Amino acid sequence: MKKKIVILGATGTVGSKISEILLNEGHQVTLIARHTEKLEKYRSLGAEIIAGDITDVKILTKAFATADSAFVLLPDNVKAENTRAYQTQVTGILIEAIENSGIKYIVNMSSLGSHMHEGNGIMGGTGEQEVRLNQLNDVNVLHIRSAYFMENFLRTIGMVKNMGINGTVADGDHSIPMVATQDVAKIAAGHLANLDFTDKSVHAVMGPKNYTYREFTTIVGKAIGNPDLQYVQVPVAQAKQVFLGNGFSEDFTDNLIEMGTAIKTGFMNYQKRDDSTTTPTTLEDFVNEVYLPVYNN
Repeated sequence: MKKKIVILGATGTVGSKISEILLNEGHQVTLIARHTEKLEKYRSLGAEIIAGDITDVKILTKAFATADSAFVLLPDNVKAENTRAYQTQVTGILIEAIENSGIKYIVNMSSLGSHMHEGNGIMGGTGEQEVRLNQLNDVNVLHIRSAYFMENFLRTIGMVKNMGINGTVADGDHSIPMVATQDVAKIAAGHLANLDFTDKSVHAVMGPKNYTYREFTTIVGKAIGNPDLQYVQVPVAQAKQVFLGNGFSEDFTDNLIEMGTAIKTGFMNYQKRDDSTTTPTTLEDFVNEVYLPVYNN
């Protein structure tokens, strides 16, 4: 039976893929985003497209009211002067819209590490959001605790090309679960369409295995013909200046950096790996299918 499904963040790396999967399956999908230009390609597939901000409770309530399920998330705000205050505000608006609309099934985009509420940067907000969504009465909520997106490494392609190194603030030798967003989207889309969850629950999505940043760099180096490509842990002060220079607020930058440096504490390694949490796309697959086309473009 086809479902009515609302997708927030439909222009994002996960939301866009969920949208495409559900539309191709013939579901009645409503996409909400601030900037809808990138969503026009879905209109021919039958999508309803609404221009709206995640802080507009009226738009969200109206969309949720006729839906069987909805995909929600906590978007970054690189300009936020107080990141946690912004995250708390967004969560409150989502809860108000869910309660006012009467929707019964919510799939929430969370992250590994959201079992902690401090010391993990931006993930502190996703942890708070999980707890607050769990207080909803008569609403089934599934939290997708995703591993580190492999797509995050696309952001350092400029460094690889221009400086001949790959680097972030994270420790290069601490292995963490890494996942391709196509695998996250497939799982989320399945839950949204099948309504196969009850009460409050967590589905961790952890990729095929744990990798270090240095392992990823080695795989990339071989793929681009530079087998000597090195991973360099960037000093915090240097990284901070880059982010500030790109227009990020100081508070958001501090939260972003804390998330990276805290990886070594093991906050990303809390979830148990089993058949339900392990997904198929390897780093080698990702580099060949996604990274290289972007690198060569």
